Order: sequence, then C-alpha cells, then structure tokens
Amino acid sequence: MPKLPVVSGPEAAKAFRRAGMIVRRQASSHLIMSYPDGSGEISIPIHGAKDLASGILRGMIRDAGLTVEEFRRLLR
Repeated sequence: MPKLPVVSGPEAAKAFRRAGMIVRRQASSHLIMSYPDGSGEISIPIHGAKDLASGILRGMIRDAGLTVEEFRRLLR
C-alpha cells in the first residue's frame, strides 16, 4: 500500500481541483467538493495549515474515486 502524504486541507483542495473536482459550497470551515456531474462528493476541513488526519484523508481519496498514488501525483 502506498504511503499516504501529510497535507493540510487547502493543499488537499488544490489536488482535488486538479483531479477535476469543483467547489459546490462552503459550510462553515469545510469545503464541499464534487465532480461537475455531481458524483464523488467530499467534505474537506479547512483549519488553516493544520494537517489532515490520515483516516480522513484516505476516506476523501476513496470517495473521490482516486488511488493514493493518483492523489500523490496531483500534489505536485
């Protein structure tokens, strides 16, 4: 299993945008993103530069239909 990167909420949001996701709305300190067709909805906590917990990030990657390796490539 590929190693999960350590990223903050804003960094993860940039990577998901590169994957083709768009921001649907913002609910308090969370961005709600999905693909333009409405599939793969995820909620990204935006708490400044605080790193996301590994379980939260892994779930977002899975819900977006990506692999960890694909997500790592999107971070570059």
